[in-house]
Amino acid sequence: MKAVVMNKIGGTDVMECVDRPEPIVTPGHVVVEVAAAGVNFLDIGVRQGMAWTETPNPKVLGVEGAGRVLAVGDGVGDFAVGDRVAWVFAPGSYAERHSILADSLVRIPEAIDERTAASVMMQGLTASHFATDFYPVQKDDIALVHAAAGGVGLLLTQIIELRGGRTIGRVSSEDKVAIAKQAGAEHVIVDTEGRFADEVQRLTGGEGVNVVYDGSGPKTFQGSLDALRRSGTFWWYGSVLGGPGPLDIMSLPKSIKIGYATFFDHIHTPELFRARAQQLFRWIEDGSLKVNIGGTYLLADAARAHADMESRVTTGKLLLIP
Repeated sequence: MKAVVMNKIGGTDVMECVDRPEPIVTPGHVVVEVAAAGVNFLDIGVRQGMAWTETPNPKVLGVEGAGRVLAVGDGVGDFAVGDRVAWVFAPGSYAERHSILADSLVRIPEAIDERTAASVMMQGLTASHFATDFYPVQKDDIALVHAAAGGVGLLLTQIIELRGGRTIGRVSSEDKVAIAKQAGAEHVIVDTEGRFADEVQRLTGGEGVNVVYDGSGPKTFQGSLDALRRSGTFWWYGSVLGGPGPLDIMSLPKSIKIGYATFFDHIHTPELFRARAQQLFRWIEDGSLKVNIGGTYLLADAARAHADMESRVTTGKLLLIP
């Protein structure tokens, strides 16, 4: 079986597509044939030594995907051989086959293909968390979405619109403006230097936005603060790009609220995971949520997928196809 491992901490050169033993079905797990594995900034963080450091190298990368059940372990009653399933946070997903805890699986509806399902596991559930749980967007709320043409940004913009909110998007280049607007952003700011707050204030008549979703690293932190209205909410995410450093809480302006919400708090039980995933699937089925797959790569080209994602030239979701 082919799988992509990292041999040590480092750049894309430490990644290698190698032969690995076939997974064995164990109690509480199922073995799946992987049809598509998602590429995430989390995977880049793992490769750079920011996570999973307790797991020895070489280790298989990847945490999400979709495929078909090949074998079912003892104690698994929800799935059968042949079922199409998607999963989230199952380390080792950059592989042709994978043994996954059944609690990490959700059945894929008949109308949705595996690539689409894989595309909304990490990023779709993250966007859902942002707009429905951590900060439940209300009608006429205005949100500033950083990286609005990325996988999370495109889905988040659509969910904000579904809830009656409005979006100002920020992107890094002119060629990303159109796709951000197609997702529903009313205005799109092109910026690479963290100088966007004045334009946000102009677009909101000097009021600022109700909420900022910022995963763009320390460079945008101050601008995001400046873009908020009084009592606004600052949602920080994206540990791979680093944090803003120590904060003096008494220096925060305009009575704002600031937080770093955690993905697992949105899906901390199997029941919640499946309910949130099924809501995403329903939105896809009725046409309310459109998934943009920005690039597909052979499993052996995983290093190139990482390089493309790090370069910030991509839009939408990147997938590996075994």
